Amino acid sequence: MTVTPLYLGRPKRRELIPSPVLGMLLYLFTEVMLFGGLVSGYIVLRSQNGSWPPYGQPRLPVEVTGFNTLLLLLSGITMWAAVRACARADSVKFKRLLAVTLALGCAFLAIQGYEWASLISFGLTSSSSLYGSLFYTVVGAHGLHVLVAIAALAVVMWRAGRGRYDAENHVGLVAMSLYWLFVVAIWPPLYGVIYLW
Repeated sequence: MTVTPLYLGRPKRRELIPSPVLGMLLYLFTEVMLFGGLVSGYIVLRSQNGSWPPYGQPRLPVEVTGFNTLLLLLSGITMWAAVRACARADSVKFKRLLAVTLALGCAFLAIQGYEWASLISFGLTSSSSLYGSLFYTVVGAHGLHVLVAIAALAVVMWRAGRGRYDAENHVGLVAMSLYWLFVVAIWPPLYGVIYLW
C-alpha cells in the first residue's frame, strides 16, 4: 500500500507592502500628477494676466480659509492617531478618533461650501472670469476629493463598528488613511498658491 503525502500548498509569505496599500500608493501618484497639472496651469494662466484678482472680482477669504486649513491639518493628525490606536488594539480610542476625523472633514467641507456661497453672492462664478474659473476648478477638485475621503471614512467607521479592524488586520484602514492624509497634505500648497500668492 502506498501512502500519498497530504499537500497543503505553499506557505503564505507576508507581503512587504500589502496589495491594498500598494494600490493606494500607485493611485495617489496619479493624483499628485493631476494636482500638479492643475497648479501648473493656474500658475501659467495667472502669470499671463496683469492684475489678480481682476477688477470687479472679490478677493478670497484668506483668514477663514486659513482657519479651515488648520481644521483639515488637525484631521490628518487624528487620522494618524486612529491608525496607531487600532494597531495598539485600543478599540475605543480608535473609534473615537475616527469620529473626530470625520467631524473635522465635514466641518472643512461645510466651511468651504459657505465660502463658495459667499463668493458666488459677491459675483465670483466659474463664468465671471478666468480668475473664477481657475479658482473653482482647482479648489473644487480638492473639495471633491475631500467628499470622497469622507465617504470612504464613513465606510471604514461602519466596518470598525462591526469589529472588522484589529491590531493584526487593518490593511484597509491603512489604505484609506493614506488617501485621507494625501487630501490633507495637498491642501496647504493649494491654499498657498490660490489664496496667498
